[in-house]
Amino acid sequence: MTATLTDLTEHCLSSTTITSGGMLTVKCDQVRLPNGNTSQREYVTHPGAVIVVPILSNGHVVLERQFRYPLQQVFIELPAGKIDVGEDVLTTGQRELEEETGYTAGHWFKLGHQHPCIGYSNEVIHMYLARELVVGNHQRDEDESLEVFEASFEDCLSMIQNGQITDGKTIIALFMAEKYLARHPQILKL
Repeated sequence: MTATLTDLTEHCLSSTTITSGGMLTVKCDQVRLPNGNTSQREYVTHPGAVIVVPILSNGHVVLERQFRYPLQQVFIELPAGKIDVGEDVLTTGQRELEEETGYTAGHWFKLGHQHPCIGYSNEVIHMYLARELVVGNHQRDEDESLEVFEASFEDCLSMIQNGQITDGKTIIALFMAEKYLARHPQILKL
């Protein structure tokens, strides 16, 4: 027996832009709820992003240490960045990997996507695993300061468990990569 699905869609009645910056826009919409009542929804629009799990020939993962201003601390993260207007998501991943770390990759594997902030943002983060890495020179933006380092996959998972890696997008991407590699171990031979 199949359960009947309830229509939970909220319909926009009006939309107001509260503020708009270089990357983010804050909106406030009046919506009609499924029960016929109305309510207000405040949210942030985001262009989307790509995160990359770059794995070296020795099986280590390329990571970054980067200061994040909103929380006033340094975080351990995977290479990632926002999608430029009209840019293909794989192209974003390739560009961000090279810009931030200097590495390019010969093989790319789509891991999936995640919605990190569903209560207040439309952001989508696409996840890729990159193999056959070739080191080159990074091309960081002038306002981008970070330190690139490598760690074994096991150390990455330990850093998650002991609270050294707390960035949600990085945690999800590492877990997705772990599951992907368990199903496709031949990728580590590339």
